Amino acid sequence: MSEVGHRTVETNGIHMHLAEVGEGPLVLLCHGFPESWYSWRHQLAALAAAGFHAVAPDMRGYGHTDRPEAIDQYTMLHLVGDLVGLLDALGAEKAVIAGHDWGASVAWHAALLRPDRFDAVIALSVPFRPRGAVRPTSVMPQTDDKVFYQLYFQTPGAAEAEFERDVRFTIRSNLYWISGDAPRPPRSDPTEPVLMLPRQGGWVAQKPNPPSLPPWLTEADVDFYTAEYSRTGFRGGLNWYRNIDRNWELLAPFAGETVGVPALYIAGDRDPVVSFPGMDRLIPNLSQFVPQLRATLMLPGCGHWTQQERPQEVNAAMIDFLRSL
Repeated sequence: MSEVGHRTVETNGIHMHLAEVGEGPLVLLCHGFPESWYSWRHQLAALAAAGFHAVAPDMRGYGHTDRPEAIDQYTMLHLVGDLVGLLDALGAEKAVIAGHDWGASVAWHAALLRPDRFDAVIALSVPFRPRGAVRPTSVMPQTDDKVFYQLYFQTPGAAEAEFERDVRFTIRSNLYWISGDAPRPPRSDPTEPVLMLPRQGGWVAQKPNPPSLPPWLTEADVDFYTAEYSRTGFRGGLNWYRNIDRNWELLAPFAGETVGVPALYIAGDRDPVVSFPGMDRLIPNLSQFVPQLRATLMLPGCGHWTQQERPQEVNAAMIDFLRSL
């Protein structure tokens, strides 16, 4: 297997760490929360072997990339700007951009805002969501005793304190409980949206530490993430959520715009994201907003951690798509 190299480049006013391997057309791999470049470990070598230059950065706020203090330094425009600057630092005119979770949202918007630089997109878990008519947090589900997890993440310091109390427990339980291997206990109210949290409870308290790990995840993988977040904390990644409404404001000029580049969407049918409110209407009609959507691939039994849970299927789909361009 080709050896993965690491370096740091300057982009958009920050230092960005990246892992890279291979030679050929550039493919950027953008991770989500709470992850790192390491979540693409199975894709880096496969893409290199297929003739591509695969680059997986630690995104703004994560790992060995800078973590600006101010919350407003984590908007979608900053995140896309980081990747435009990364292309410049790599001397690349264009790249295919892939992303998972929050990284998928960044990938979609990179293709939306700069199709001249990002000429195809591969999104895992999160589909392109067109800009709505109202502030996103104003329509997130909440009841007298529960709130949608993204609302819980809005208060600076609250989720950080919970997650950082026992970093290994947080990482281990989070990777397990929203994977395709975790049991889904029956809900007392089947109409209640997924990932609702007790107002007085939090995230981790609802997810006991699993006695063993699924086959796709090792204790060494947990060790890597634990070491990263023990050093950095979770604030950087959580600040992305704290810009959801600000992103809505900033992206107003692009309301109604479609993603015009070739696209591939991959998700697991046990991923909570595909059960978010409105997804049952959005995903089947995604080509309305992404006219060059080549395929939607739903992986049976796969949960949220798409490329980690199903590396062979994801690698094959990505490489087939890349070769078709």
